[in-house]
Amino acid sequence: MSGCNGEGAGINSFALVSYLPDPLAAFLDGLRKELESECRSRAHVTVLPPRPLECDSGQARGELIAGLQDFQPFLIELGGIQIFPVTNVIYVSVVRGGAELKTLHARLNGGCLSFEEPFPYHPHVTLAQELEPHAAGAVAEIAAARWRDFPGERAFVLDRLTFVQNTLGNRWNDLRAFRLAARVPI
Repeated sequence: MSGCNGEGAGINSFALVSYLPDPLAAFLDGLRKELESECRSRAHVTVLPPRPLECDSGQARGELIAGLQDFQPFLIELGGIQIFPVTNVIYVSVVRGGAELKTLHARLNGGCLSFEEPFPYHPHVTLAQELEPHAAGAVAEIAAARWRDFPGERAFVLDRLTFVQNTLGNRWNDLRAFRLAARVPI
């Protein structure tokens, strides 16, 4: 997902993400900017990839509250740098917490949030996308070298999700945050 909080009129494209905490987020945001100078996105794990809604955003928020009400926070641990073969997207793998993310995705991908995604759901943190196929390998090597040098913790507790909407300027606006195991939005 490109873009971030920002400008422009909202369009019918929504997602559910978990922003990473600092210092991990700051490092990955800097790495994304190094790999893609135009990148404006905040480091995140996507739970529901971008999708149009068949209802208004208020009804979607209600479905999210219902779907999240008994889901407990869990640990996410990031692994190595990989490349999706069809799209050449470079990403950081999830080595712990992936099963919980898949369960969360399956639980929430229904009702007015339902969407037939073009690829099977695969938890990850995107670092670079829309690369020329011949450039992906070299960019992945740079990403892997920088990631090896990161001295910080590569794990975090996922306890909050944010419902976001894309804009005409391809920037993502935060609509509502949800805390796991809480019945009401933040």
